[in-house]
Amino acid sequence: MAIRLGENNYGKQRVRILQVTRHTDRHEIRECTLGIRLEGDFETAHTMGDNSKVLPTDTMKNTVYALAKQQRIDSPEAFGLRLADHFLSTQAQVSRACIEIQETLWSRFAVNGQAHPHTFTRSGEEKRIAQVVASRSGRTLYAGVEGLVVLKTTDSEFEGFVRDKFTTLKEDHNRILATVVRANWLYRTEKTEFDGTWKGVRQGLLEAFAAHNSKSLQQTLYAMGKVVLESFPSIQEIRLSLPNKHYNLLDLAAFGMENAKEIFLPTDEPHGLIEATLRNE
Repeated sequence: MAIRLGENNYGKQRVRILQVTRHTDRHEIRECTLGIRLEGDFETAHTMGDNSKVLPTDTMKNTVYALAKQQRIDSPEAFGLRLADHFLSTQAQVSRACIEIQETLWSRFAVNGQAHPHTFTRSGEEKRIAQVVASRSGRTLYAGVEGLVVLKTTDSEFEGFVRDKFTTLKEDHNRILATVVRANWLYRTEKTEFDGTWKGVRQGLLEAFAAHNSKSLQQTLYAMGKVVLESFPSIQEIRLSLPNKHYNLLDLAAFGMENAKEIFLPTDEPHGLIEATLRNE
């Protein structure tokens, strides 16, 4: 029986960095968590224990810190491209590098209505994300957002759905619609102003969610993705993952009270999950 090594990779995960840029009048910060995975000619490391082509994962971690020191992190996308290019240019045995970056978002704290020069507050669990997959024949660049929590208290309905013998859900023409947005988009070109585009896409997603008179979360997802593709020619496709976070209307009749859609029970589990990819052909 012949044993053959299949696809394989290795790397360093959860590499964390906080970079402080100290201007004369203010400070700026960027906090990122990175994952690095390399593919290439590593068969003898697996089959023979030969480490002569294995770059230590500790070196990968150190590379993150050194490159950040040499040049500030302007954006997760640009920093991911720099890291991928570094590993491909310095390690002949590496054929493919994948860099994943999550940025923790901080906002400048305001004192007496003025932005404080060196104090920040964290923006909840929302993350800015980026992924670079690079080889010597080309590079693919994704960006996105995750953990973006949104809720609207009207302009949402769900009616006319399929019913079978197990269906108990009632139709609702005026419901709470809430989700936690995860969006990933593929750039058509690297010649993009990454910070401005990311902020614009995020704003577009929020505005589309707010403005859309939803007949289903599927329809709202499509409206959100459509706005992004129509507004940003540099984006080729976008994938959205939207869990349907339920808020159940409570029955207060036992207390002699009528609940006119004012008191709800937030629930986390189980929840629906709507996912789709939209492409600009």
